[in-house]
Amino acid sequence: MDNPTKPPLRIIVTSHPRLVGAADEANRVATHLNSLGVHAENGYLFDEKVHRRVKDGAYDLMITLGGDGTMLRAGHLCGPCNVPILGINLGRFGFLMEIQENQWQAYLPRLVAGDYWLENRMMLCTEQWRSGSMLGTWDVLNEVVVSRGQIIRPVHLETYVDGRFLTTYVADALIASTPTGSTAYALAAGGPILPPELRNILLVPVAPHLSLDRAIILAEGASVSIVVQVEHQAVFSVDGQVPVGLADGDRVEVYAGKYTVKCVRFQDPGYFYRNLTPHMSSNPSTLNRGVHER
Repeated sequence: MDNPTKPPLRIIVTSHPRLVGAADEANRVATHLNSLGVHAENGYLFDEKVHRRVKDGAYDLMITLGGDGTMLRAGHLCGPCNVPILGINLGRFGFLMEIQENQWQAYLPRLVAGDYWLENRMMLCTEQWRSGSMLGTWDVLNEVVVSRGQIIRPVHLETYVDGRFLTTYVADALIASTPTGSTAYALAAGGPILPPELRNILLVPVAPHLSLDRAIILAEGASVSIVVQVEHQAVFSVDGQVPVGLADGDRVEVYAGKYTVKCVRFQDPGYFYRNLTPHMSSNPSTLNRGVHER
């Protein structure tokens, strides 16, 4: 738990551009913040002007309205810029969000007064290598998924931990997850739930065939190297984004990144365990509002 040293003075309120009613709600939040004596602006999360101003250090804090997918995108932007994020849930699940849509008027005075704490969530860095050359690098908040493509055949994934051979997975996919991502795809694939303050990588195979079929929690600071062995299509995806193609022999490196996403929390630090049962007992697919967030 990390207590802020001073209240935020410059706040950007963002929303998902395709979430019905989110822009109007963001405007109301910004207007209320201004009435409390804080300089607040509002805009769409994907707007290039918003991105530029966040990267230029124009804001002390971001409020984002949407669901967990919106929070992931806000994390990708704000983590590297060291800008804390407060999530207001307008989505279907809201595991990462702190307050509900009808609660923000009660909590904003506490925010302005600095009466909150910051929860630090690790990010991963992943790299794609081919024939000794790095093709790209990505920051990750939830997970990296190395998987088969559209052809329904398993991929062979030669996996190393800290440079030492672990196993060759024969599976539909292998998930390398943060503790934040342990409640996302990794959970659906049968992985354990990790508390968000940990800094461990979680490995979870998806539909393994005659190979290691248990999730593994790696030691803090461990790195993962995944070498793809395929004669057909393979891909990898970061936080549910558009997949990137992989060729036979490509290597995907995953390790703890240098950035941390700072989430604004008003609840006590035990909130995570207290909220597990309500979240696990609900099925977000039964709710039909707005846009699919992932």
